[in-house]
Amino acid sequence: MKSPAILTLILAASLNAQTPAPATKPAAVPTEKPATPKRAPTLANVPYGAHERQVLDFYKADAVKPTPLLFFIHGGGWVAGDKSKVGELEACLKAGISVVSINYRYSWQAQLAGVMPPVQWPLEDAARALQFVRSKAGEWNIDKQRIGASGGSAGACSSLYLAFHDDMADPKSSDPIARESTRLWCAAVSGAQTSLDPKQLKEWTPNSRYGGHAFGFMDPNERKTRDTRFAEFLEKRESVLKWIKMYSPYELVSKDDPPVYLYYTSVPGIGQEQKDPTHTSNYGVKLQEHCRAIGDECELVYPGAPELKHKSIAEFLIETLKK
Repeated sequence: MKSPAILTLILAASLNAQTPAPATKPAAVPTEKPATPKRAPTLANVPYGAHERQVLDFYKADAVKPTPLLFFIHGGGWVAGDKSKVGELEACLKAGISVVSINYRYSWQAQLAGVMPPVQWPLEDAARALQFVRSKAGEWNIDKQRIGASGGSAGACSSLYLAFHDDMADPKSSDPIARESTRLWCAAVSGAQTSLDPKQLKEWTPNSRYGGHAFGFMDPNERKTRDTRFAEFLEKRESVLKWIKMYSPYELVSKDDPPVYLYYTSVPGIGQEQKDPTHTSNYGVKLQEHCRAIGDECELVYPGAPELKHKSIAEFLIETLKK
């Protein structure tokens, strides 16, 4: 008789012989598609000034005749952000509209350099970049007249500043770029701050908190302080009022300004606190009222808005720049 230990070994051998070896486990199949490469600019990091932030990207539309241009200004509260994410890029290129996207010096950099008001740098950079682009019109096959600005948040405010400001060209300048116009054909923006006046903002939206950093009410070494000093901004409004009138889009509107398109994702409530007071459509309601009183064309879009003509920024830009 075989011992129990021997019987166990015989049984194990028998089972191994009957059971096939497991097949090699197949390699895992990726469940996510590889990221689509971002479109590369035709020309990248073209300098329009001496500072490292004074650069732009150019995307050339495929066309024989000079093309209209989308002039895109990124958001980020003038304290952050980058030109790499370009709104309406593909739609405009497909429609035969070339695109420029700019970087600009931040307001906190201006503040550290002793520039007052700090908003001067990002807004004047936007104007200078626009003039630079116009100086390249022949080389880049651009129609100098048909240039529309766009951007979100601070980039939207900068776009409206350009749209409403008188022409900043200096015809007598020895600098050929400075002789170029800063006027726009149109502007189409998202989440725009249409005013930088704390008194107006408090009346429109009681829990307003944005704008003080544009005039130095911020610690330039700590960007998180950007929206923490609105009460001080309101209290000291008179001390910066001359600058508010120089840089607030609402203050610059005149009858001869180009048409503007304002896009918001919230329903307005004038005089009521807002979930996102920095991007509330209250800004748009009050600017549209102001533009209409003066005689300037201003289209306002928000959920449920009446008189909807264009469903999107791209639709407005393409129709306005191509007509």
